[in-house]
Amino acid sequence: MSAPLLKVENLGKTFAIKGGFLGRARGGVQAVADVSFSLAAGETLAIVGESGCGKSTTGRALMRLIEPSAGQVWLDGEEITALAPGALQAARRNMQMIFQDPFGSLNPRMTVRETLMEPLALHGLARGEAARARIDELLTTVGLGPHHADRYPHEFSGGQRQRICIARALATRPRLIVCDEAVSALDVSVQAQIVNLLQDLQAEHGMAYVFISHDLSVVRHISDRVAVMYLGRMVEEAPVDALFARPRHPYTRLLLEAAPRPVPGLRAAAAPMKGETPSALKPPPGCAFHPRCPLATDRCRTERPAPRLVGPTRVACHHAETEVPLAIGAAPPASAAMAARQRVLATARAGA
Repeated sequence: MSAPLLKVENLGKTFAIKGGFLGRARGGVQAVADVSFSLAAGETLAIVGESGCGKSTTGRALMRLIEPSAGQVWLDGEEITALAPGALQAARRNMQMIFQDPFGSLNPRMTVRETLMEPLALHGLARGEAARARIDELLTTVGLGPHHADRYPHEFSGGQRQRICIARALATRPRLIVCDEAVSALDVSVQAQIVNLLQDLQAEHGMAYVFISHDLSVVRHISDRVAVMYLGRMVEEAPVDALFARPRHPYTRLLLEAAPRPVPGLRAAAAPMKGETPSALKPPPGCAFHPRCPLATDRCRTERPAPRLVGPTRVACHHAETEVPLAIGAAPPASAAMAARQRVLATARAGA
């Protein structure tokens, strides 16, 4: 087995809570705790979970856009978490990020050409005519054209702006791209185009993706493996087919059952998720999910489960072997729009 492109061990992030007259720290919120995984070149790992579970914080900590409080991150054998600022800037050539809001992540005062020129100049990759040719190539790659280069972000649609963000991420020819809800702000038809583009670029360039999302139909379509987070911790990680067919953690089962289904006749979950996510300021003892779990026992309330392998799945649950069938009887299907998009894409490729 070759060494993984990305390796994460015990990553954690705690945000200090300040208060009082002098603004002294009086506690902290553990947004991410003990997150560990690895990722091979050309592979996609999706991270899913409820809002506030730590998905985006994990992505930003991987990139050191926020400084992790604990743990190590290695990219292609180099420890990112140990780099000084100058060395980190050089390392960022190999890791880029696509954000959720394409308009908010583009400078409204800069043209597309200036936006794409910035990473090329920062890393000394191209200048002059070579830079202009590279920008034209990037725009063509993402489905735009050289004539778009002198326009401003407000002159584009949401999908076009996200394509510009993808072009900017590709400018340095990175090995890893973190996609933080990269399609969630777009219409379903535009989502399909962007997901197709990401997959085509991955097939062509062999990049690895960390794909952060709450849309399970998109996750099922694009990912090779899926990691489920709850209250800052990864509770389950498995190959995508294994996770959707046989989820091991009760939270994953209920998360799948809660997914919207456009197919008539599917009945609702037999045991709907109860309660609200506990406060990260005061997480419950033992397993953090036990206040909402239909399988909780006294052991769950006092002992935090350690991650362990159950078949192909790495899961943190005392009852991972307990067979509780999904109330829907099957994994949630892709949306009708996603299925239609797949048919159109297959027809177009067959014609090509």
